[in-house]
Amino acid sequence: MLWILCLALCGLLTCTRADPGALLRLGMDIMNHEVQSAMEESHILEKMAAEAGKKHPGVKPIKGITNMKVKDVKLPVITLSFIPGGGIFQCVSTGMTITGKSFIGKNMEIIVVLNITATNRFLQDEETGLPKFKSEGCEVILVSVKTNLPSNMMPNVINKFLDSTLHKVLPGLMCPAIDAVLVYVNRKWANLNTPIPVGQMGSVKYVLTSVPTTTGSYIQVDFSPLVQQQEGNTIELADAGVAPGFPKDYAEGSSQLLLSAAFLTAELALLQKSFNLNVHDTMIGELPPQTTGTLAGFIPEVGEAYPKPKPLVTQIRINKPPKVSMKSGKSLLHLHGTLEMFAVRRRGKAPVPLFLLEAHFNLKIQYSVHENRLQMATSLHRLLSLSRRSSSIGAFDEKELTGFITDFLQEAYIPAVNDVLQVGLPLPDFLDMNYNLAELDVEENTLVLDLKLD
Repeated sequence: MLWILCLALCGLLTCTRADPGALLRLGMDIMNHEVQSAMEESHILEKMAAEAGKKHPGVKPIKGITNMKVKDVKLPVITLSFIPGGGIFQCVSTGMTITGKSFIGKNMEIIVVLNITATNRFLQDEETGLPKFKSEGCEVILVSVKTNLPSNMMPNVINKFLDSTLHKVLPGLMCPAIDAVLVYVNRKWANLNTPIPVGQMGSVKYVLTSVPTTTGSYIQVDFSPLVQQQEGNTIELADAGVAPGFPKDYAEGSSQLLLSAAFLTAELALLQKSFNLNVHDTMIGELPPQTTGTLAGFIPEVGEAYPKPKPLVTQIRINKPPKVSMKSGKSLLHLHGTLEMFAVRRRGKAPVPLFLLEAHFNLKIQYSVHENRLQMATSLHRLLSLSRRSSSIGAFDEKELTGFITDFLQEAYIPAVNDVLQVGLPLPDFLDMNYNLAELDVEENTLVLDLKLD
């Protein structure tokens, strides 16, 4: 009985687990760039140096040194390494000159080269749900110290003074710089879970599935995107059966964003009504005139009912949610719907329905990125099935219409679909990422954006 209960419990857990619809893998390329940029753009070391010489309420002056100032702060060299399960180990190598009047009454200069080390843990903020870095265990390690104090005069006193002074000054001066840089980086995650509109049809919100995980090569962030219609209804992501995963042939240290086919399917469900189309034009591209006369060439019964050619009106209605499928190097958009044709009568009179067909066809998708939105351009791949649901002109073999309907979809319907898709699908907003530089690859049930830096 116990093993049956275990199986039932495991089954329940499997059913209720939400596979991420999007995965982000942050390699060392992006992390190095972001931390280095934050250090340079914030000018935090220079600001800390400027604060060092100011008097602050409640802070006792350091004995043995007056008029202390910090100058000549060297451009930091930052080294990062991933700690599996722990975050990122950070080492900032820099140097500076500390000046002031020493206890022996002379002007003093201390030239130091040092390393600042800390562990930056990547967590999930409990209040906002956003990812954030938090530093722990900051230490300042002296690499070298040079001073103009006379070392031959009371060397033990001088060394003790230097050791005491530096250990009091440097941690309080340098460690806040690490925290300030992380605040700067964390701000670039602030818009991540803000709903992003998809035209007027709804929005997408990127929500963290769990706390980000760190391996020896990258940080992984799993998203359970929230796809909502304008009315507030949520479109659930279909269970793909297998959780999406990253291909193994990407360079060590690189970064990728993975979007599952199930996620793209949910996003396109927002646009389902926009894929409905009414075509009134008689002349369309390279097609023959859209009249009953042309249609009679495929279905003689139309010519019998309408000896004089009448203009046609065609209605396409997509009655099932669009579905995206992906295999290596190829992605398709599957559409199920109806195609109904009407004969136009004189003004003031409603068009006469001729027949209603059930159709299943798929479109080949080409992906790109424009203005940081995922773009899709489609072309007709295949008309998979065509069946007659009703007819006012009697029975006929709908297979005779296969070529006619295929040409109509290619010339009249696909351009309308592509116009709808120009709205673009939103990508997660983090670290000011420029997705326009990404290289896109279609893999099994996933679209991979190989992220690049400027």
